[in-house]
Amino acid sequence: MGGKNPFVILNDADLATAVNLAVQGSFYSTGQRCTGSSRLIVETGIHDAFVAALKEKMATLRIDNALKPGTDIGPVASEAQLAQDLSYIRLGTDEGGHLVCGGELISRDSKGYYLSPALISDTVNTMRINREEVFGPVASVIRVSNYDEALHTANDTEFGLSSGICTTSLKYATDFKRHASAGMVMVNVPTAGVDYHAPFGGRKNSSHGPREQGTYAREFYTTVKTAYTAAG
Repeated sequence: MGGKNPFVILNDADLATAVNLAVQGSFYSTGQRCTGSSRLIVETGIHDAFVAALKEKMATLRIDNALKPGTDIGPVASEAQLAQDLSYIRLGTDEGGHLVCGGELISRDSKGYYLSPALISDTVNTMRINREEVFGPVASVIRVSNYDEALHTANDTEFGLSSGICTTSLKYATDFKRHASAGMVMVNVPTAGVDYHAPFGGRKNSSHGPREQGTYAREFYTTVKTAYTAAG
């Protein structure tokens, strides 16, 4: 599908919830999900606390064989994907971002391409790290001054698969659901992970046509026949 999915954290968000959702959305499945949260758009009042708490949480993640009990994050899928992840981490810092943590190669007993999840702060939405899909355990942080800027930044992308917001405000949650330019909108849940009975798909360059799953898919694949019978 393709995505550069935004996850917005507002000042009124519960910090622990925001951190947990960011970790799940950005780094679980080694970040190799088209619905992953690759852009963390954070309102300025909670920005520093969020980055610090996220860094602390990331330090506790266990990177190892995905089949090993207790593992949080498995290896990158291939050598080529690992090279791509590392190149985008370098690009993010070359563009002016700050590597808060991660981005290191890790050796484990089981053979694999192990990479510690990377968090890059001090980025702006025009950077390539925020425009192009990485498809790995790499997330960037964009600081915004208010909700309106957060919404604008979230929608300022050629993709539109999934988007999310963490807030305790029903007003902002409702507005975001209405105005986020994405096929799926999540409120206080990770951007990655869907109910299999619900329609799945995106907008802009994150779509390949009709929605998958649910009644939308059933109706798409149904040929309607109209029959008339006269009563005797």
